[in-house]
Amino acid sequence: MAGGVASVPGALLCTLLWVAAAAGPGGSPAPGTFGRVYRGAVNISAERVYAFSYSSEPGQVDAVRVYVNSSSENLRYPVLFVVRQQKGVLSWQVPLIFRGLYQRTYSYQEVSRTLCPSEPTPETGPSDQIIFVDVASMAPFNIAYELLVTRLKNFQLETNKAFNFTASPSQPQYFLYKFPQDVDSVIIKVVSDAVYPCSVVSVQDIVCPVYDLDHNVEFNGVYQSMTKQAAITVQRKDFPGEQFFVVFVIKPEDYACGGSTPSSVPGKFNRTWNLQRTKNLQVTIVPSIKKSVYVQALFFSFLSFLSFYLGSVVVAFVHYIRVRRKASAGRLSPENGSGIMTSSHPITASTPEGSSYGAIDESSSSGGRQLSSPERRPPAGSDTDSSVEEDSDFDTMPEIESDKNVIRTKVFLYLSDLSRKDRRIVSKKYKIYFWNIITIAVFYALPVIQLVITYQTVVNVTGNQDICYYNFLCAHPLGVLSAFNNILSNVGHMLLGFLFLLIVLRRDILHRRAMEMKDIYTLDYGIPKHFGLFYAMGIALMMEGVLSACYHVCPNYSNFQFDTSFMYMIAGLCMLKLYQTRHPDINASAYSAYASFAVVISLAVLGVVFGKNDMWFWVISSMIHVLASLALSTQIYYMGRFKMDGPDSDLGIFRRAAMVLYTDCIQQCSRPMYMDRMVLLIVGNLVNWSLAIFGLVYRPRDFASYILGIFICNLLLYLAFYIIMKLRSSEKLLPIPLFCIVATAVVWAAALYFFFQTLSSWEETPAESREKNRPCILLGFFDDHDVWHFLSAAALFFSFLVLLTLDDDLDVVRRDKIPVF
Repeated sequence: MAGGVASVPGALLCTLLWVAAAAGPGGSPAPGTFGRVYRGAVNISAERVYAFSYSSEPGQVDAVRVYVNSSSENLRYPVLFVVRQQKGVLSWQVPLIFRGLYQRTYSYQEVSRTLCPSEPTPETGPSDQIIFVDVASMAPFNIAYELLVTRLKNFQLETNKAFNFTASPSQPQYFLYKFPQDVDSVIIKVVSDAVYPCSVVSVQDIVCPVYDLDHNVEFNGVYQSMTKQAAITVQRKDFPGEQFFVVFVIKPEDYACGGSTPSSVPGKFNRTWNLQRTKNLQVTIVPSIKKSVYVQALFFSFLSFLSFYLGSVVVAFVHYIRVRRKASAGRLSPENGSGIMTSSHPITASTPEGSSYGAIDESSSSGGRQLSSPERRPPAGSDTDSSVEEDSDFDTMPEIESDKNVIRTKVFLYLSDLSRKDRRIVSKKYKIYFWNIITIAVFYALPVIQLVITYQTVVNVTGNQDICYYNFLCAHPLGVLSAFNNILSNVGHMLLGFLFLLIVLRRDILHRRAMEMKDIYTLDYGIPKHFGLFYAMGIALMMEGVLSACYHVCPNYSNFQFDTSFMYMIAGLCMLKLYQTRHPDINASAYSAYASFAVVISLAVLGVVFGKNDMWFWVISSMIHVLASLALSTQIYYMGRFKMDGPDSDLGIFRRAAMVLYTDCIQQCSRPMYMDRMVLLIVGNLVNWSLAIFGLVYRPRDFASYILGIFICNLLLYLAFYIIMKLRSSEKLLPIPLFCIVATAVVWAAALYFFFQTLSSWEETPAESREKNRPCILLGFFDDHDVWHFLSAAALFFSFLVLLTLDDDLDVVRRDKIPVF
């Protein structure tokens, strides 16, 4: 007998053993009928085999679903089910075990699986298919089971037709979808009325086996977690067979979707928990946008902002015509740097009697008058003299004339008192802002671009769409990018930033020409023209567009600071420019300013890491906020006469500030020497202390936006104070700055409306964030956040123009008549 067996070839022996096993105790498989429930019992010596056969029509995809049930909860002796098909084997056990967080286990006695469908046959006639279902157990005693095999009637999903079904952890579902001939891209929309249980939606290629269990659904295809809503965009080019499976898996626990986890109580609690894990779902597959919509969106994005270029050209041309007509009439001298015509005999502006910035006698501004003499002024047009050295700690003016402590302690200060330094030195000082921000932009942007490319690559390779927080109902891919519309909408920042640079360059050139043509006495009129900060603001606006686009390549919690870093710098530069306007000699240097921005960005990064639940971080950050507000207030109130570094540092700045507050406000109740400044600083400190207390109490998770809110509140407060003081000093608002102010307010209001239409939130889990997703609202391509990008770019542009043109009315006013505030 042994020799007979040895003479049988190995392949044939395997075939005989397989047939013998399939035959079972009865000698042949029991023929099965679809739709019939089979009940039986198995043990170590008694197995059961069922054979189900059916015919497939040509070109048809048939799917079969197997339902099994066992009343046994004995995990030591489970019932094993093995399903053999023509090209694959699928097996599982009952009870079916799932593992959750902290190695919790969940067992299910009911299991239902869809078999991998047979491929459509090219034959002209029907083809026969056969399925074997083996039931076995190693138990020494009988274990009862139930078996039901059915053919699925609604296995293939149709375009624009909703389909409802039910799934659970042990009974996953998947369906087939084929691309219609005229559709290149579709969006799979899945909704549910219930938030929990947490589920996973996966798109997989037509390959067997299909990964449809919690522990393996992430092995293949594209997937995302879901509570009430999910959406996946699928392109025909990604599936050579032009068809794919849509897989729905229910997770045994809800922690991945932000839900609670059950306590580790066995027995009855486990059964109760499992009964709650059934979810009703509805899936609808709709065609996505066509290529023509991409082209329309591109044209809309660029033409919308190129219209700003056209408008700027028209304004410049109209202004040029008006200037030429007035010049030809002989009434005005050539234009100055702002484009405003200056009278050959400029007028002076007076301040109303009794105001905080009332007129002072001639002797009070004698220093400024003496500086206006020809002997004190450098040659016109020598702005670019490379031999000019940086500002030193020692002034070369006569002692009494240059003593800043004498000048800056006057009750009423005028612009001539704070614009005494050599114009060439000050101008060169402010140009450092421009060159430094270019260097910062290059070194900051390159690693950011490299990182977000890596993020996008990981998403594309792994298929894990929980990495990035898109608005999946309006995420239009292009190439390797998953949400091209969110990137394209940032083009406005770059185009308008470049336009602002051109406007500033025009003013700079006109100013240089005017300096060459004017007599030297007219140099003492109007606000000193230093354009370095304006150039830096234009670069910052462009970089905000670049970095916002980088952030939206894969928006998530860890890279949000890319989107906010240059926002801090824009807000800071605007405040510095506003302060520099009437304090040109005492504004912060570029090195100090950018070092401060670096500290703020570092604090924001620490907030991303520690700002969630660590109370100690919020205590330290709030203390830093309050102390920085006090230190800056003291510097502003005393016009920079207190130093915190260097050999002449005043380490008792806070003690001296407290002493001044005590003697002036408590002990003597005397009126502050600088009332307007005091009012501004008191209001500013109250606002900042309130923000610090708010952060300490509520500890918002979005620390970066919290810091940005502090910057914006301070900028708006200072701008409002500046405009109020300007009007109070009987200064005018010309039509262009007035239009820009109105446009800024209107566009910012509209932009903020769309900003607060939250479409996603990385403060929550990816599944919870998708509950906020909404369809596109503009051209079928852009969502609310894209509109925010468009409007915020325009609002920032108008805001910059406000700062650029706000004091154009002072170009015909002597500096010793322009108050400082």
